[in-house]
Amino acid sequence: MISAYRLIDPFSPYRALRRHFALVVQMARRDVVGRYRGSFIGLLWSFFNPLLMLMIYTFVFGVIFNSRWNAQVTGHFEFAIILFAGLNINSMFAECANRAPTLIVENTNFVKKVVFPLEILSWSALGSALFHLLVSTVVLLIISLFVKGSLPWTIVLFPVVVACFLPFVAGTIWLLASLGVFLRDLKQATGIITTALMFLAPILYPKDFIPESYRDWMYLNPLTVIVEASQNVLIWGKPPSWTHLGLYTVLSCLFAWLAFAWFERSRKGFADVL
Repeated sequence: MISAYRLIDPFSPYRALRRHFALVVQMARRDVVGRYRGSFIGLLWSFFNPLLMLMIYTFVFGVIFNSRWNAQVTGHFEFAIILFAGLNINSMFAECANRAPTLIVENTNFVKKVVFPLEILSWSALGSALFHLLVSTVVLLIISLFVKGSLPWTIVLFPVVVACFLPFVAGTIWLLASLGVFLRDLKQATGIITTALMFLAPILYPKDFIPESYRDWMYLNPLTVIVEASQNVLIWGKPPSWTHLGLYTVLSCLFAWLAFAWFERSRKGFADVL
């Protein structure tokens, strides 16, 4: 099967999104609605789930473990909000990465259709995860407003932070989705890796807790820059480090391009394996 895109074009992943945007939105909506179909309160679960998780984090880490982020943050709710800001980013990435190895396998009927653009399965999975990130962020801001009495102006920069993260997540889906067709054990390994990335990012603890000699190594974790930027704009009222975010975006776009090219090259073997 010949790819419909010029793989030497670094914008080819985004041309795929633009070309099939309406279909991507439709499939993402179907995925979100289908997840809650048959439940009593339906889509409201997407709101109550993060709210309940925030309450659990507050009780477990704030009350039982009596955890404190730093000397300035001493309240149970404040710690839980900081924790939640990082966990939302991790949850979005983990949802996409853990689903990716079976994305093609679970949609075999699309593989058999020559005219169906398989590359948009990644964008639709990402769109579904973005919806849940949006709802979780709304819950975070509501609770933060209730606890602190105000919100920082920097929350308007959060969409910029997320936009910088999207190429890396999309690239991860393309890479894992194509490899998952040929390596069925990949799904088990992905769950371990996403859990490890969570514990190795400044999500459950501040970066200052890491010995200074090891601190820079945290930036090899693809979640670190985005988690720090999210905490800055949502919690601390500070703009993100534009240097870190700019470099991250360039590397993410490069990764997305290479992953997309690999996906398009390997897709001709999907039908034979499936």
